[in-house]
Amino acid sequence: MAPRTLNTTSNRNRNRNRNRITKALLAPALALGVTVGLASAPASAAVWNSCDQWGNTTLNGYTLYNNIWGSGAGSQCIWANSGTNWGVWANHPNTGGIKSYPNSKKVINKTITSLGSLSSSYNVTVPAAGAYNTSYDIWDTDYDYEIMLWVNYNGAVGPLGTSQGNVTLGGHTWSVYKGSNGANEVFSFLRTSDSNSGTVSILPILKWIKDTKGWMGNETIGDVQFGFEVTSSSGGLDFVTNNLTVSSS
Repeated sequence: MAPRTLNTTSNRNRNRNRNRITKALLAPALALGVTVGLASAPASAAVWNSCDQWGNTTLNGYTLYNNIWGSGAGSQCIWANSGTNWGVWANHPNTGGIKSYPNSKKVINKTITSLGSLSSSYNVTVPAAGAYNTSYDIWDTDYDYEIMLWVNYNGAVGPLGTSQGNVTLGGHTWSVYKGSNGANEVFSFLRTSDSNSGTVSILPILKWIKDTKGWMGNETIGDVQFGFEVTSSSGGLDFVTNNLTVSSS
């Protein structure tokens, strides 16, 4: 599958408190999002919500992040019924560059060889408009390597790096890209057809990178994030994680 128009992802260590200088600039827009964004949440009251740029909380073993980290962002609000059922309302302008990566994170902290299994199931509802991807973002503990698994994507977005061909792993067929953002190596796996629900066996993908390709060693996998990497959502769009599970042994 040929990639869509490329929008190169720069350093995405999203859960470090970077780009704080933009917080003051975003405050008026975020304040507007409080009213509009929360109106898009489910009828049943969410147990947690935030329109703060770095808003975060921990629910039943998952940590949720609003995570508006890119420049030129608009307003965005996150709500959650649990760590595995949550969503965001985002109103980011129709300009290039990633604006945010709202996500739910599960900590793993195991080396690849010590893992007996690592898998995840997902079920999402995403808009037909906008530019975004729905993706897993998997990091080692030193933030030297980033493994992205795109299960669907829309609009003018694309992976970092150069094509490495296609491979079938973990129950899906992916187009693979390899690159660097200057701070860490990035391996991107784009599902060759969009999917809004499914199960991914992540460990075979990590072993393929390590053993078959030799692109990294026996890294300690720090955490598995799942969320929506939003470039544009002009007018306000809803992204919903209906259900998510991340399990390891």
